[in-house]
Amino acid sequence: MYSVGWTVFLLPNNITTGGVPGIASIVYFASGFPVQYTYFAINAFLLMASLFILGWKFSVKTIFAVLTMTLVLPIIQSMTSGVNLLHDQPFMACVIGASFCGGGIGVTFSANGSSGGTDIIAAIVNKYHDITLGRVILFTDMIIILSSYFALHDWEKVVYGFATLYISSFVLDQVVNSARQSVQFFIISNKYQEIGHRINKDLHRGVTFMDGVGCYTGCDVKMMFVLAKKRESTTIFRLIKDIDPNAFVSQSAVIGVFGEGFDRIKVK
Repeated sequence: MYSVGWTVFLLPNNITTGGVPGIASIVYFASGFPVQYTYFAINAFLLMASLFILGWKFSVKTIFAVLTMTLVLPIIQSMTSGVNLLHDQPFMACVIGASFCGGGIGVTFSANGSSGGTDIIAAIVNKYHDITLGRVILFTDMIIILSSYFALHDWEKVVYGFATLYISSFVLDQVVNSARQSVQFFIISNKYQEIGHRINKDLHRGVTFMDGVGCYTGCDVKMMFVLAKKRESTTIFRLIKDIDPNAFVSQSAVIGVFGEGFDRIKVK
C-alpha cells in the first residue's frame, strides 16, 4: 500500500511525504538517485537503534518491511513506467497517495511492526508516553517537508506535502485505533455461570459477576461485566444467543482499556 501511494501518486506529481521516504524523495528530486537505495541506507542505521530499544520482535518485523519495500519499489516503478495518474490534479493525487501511505503504515503498526524511518521514532516515543503515533510522526516530519523547497523551489508543492502528511497521519490513527478499539458488556442472565465460562474459555476474556436487585421484581440477579475488543463483539453476541436468547445485554464503546490483555498504562 505504501509503495503504491508513494511511487504511483506522490513521486510523479513532485509531492514530498514525510520520514525517510520524504528524504529519499528530496534526494530523488535533486539528483535523480533511485529512492529505494536512499530509503534502505537510512533505515539500516535506524534499525540498529530499534534493536536495542524496541527489541528483536519489533525489529525483525521492521527489517522484513524495509526489505519488502526496497524490493517492491523498483517493481512498481517498472510496472507503472510512463503512467501519470492524476498528473493535472495534484490535490487528488495528494489525497489518494496519502491515504495509501497512511493505511499501509497503520496496518503495519497494528501488527506491532514498522515500515522504518520516523515510524521507529514514533514507536519508541509511544512505548514510553501516551502520545498517538500519528502526532509523533506529524511533528518529526515537518522539517523534512519544509526541506523539499530547496529541491523543488515551489511553495505549492510544500503545501501539498503538508496536506499529504496530515492525511496520512489521520488515516494512520484511524486504522490503528479501529484495531485497538474496545467495548464493554453488561449482561444479565439466569445462565450467567455458563455464559461466563464460555467467554473465559473461547475468548480468554475475564468476566466479573456483580450482585443486583431488580427494582420492579425485587428479585436478586447476577450481572456480568466484560471488557473485550470490538472485533470480538460478534462472537460474544453469538455465544450469548446460543446459551440464553432471552439474556439482557448492554454494549457500549470505551475510550481506553488498560491492563492485562489490553494496553499498558503510559504516563510520565
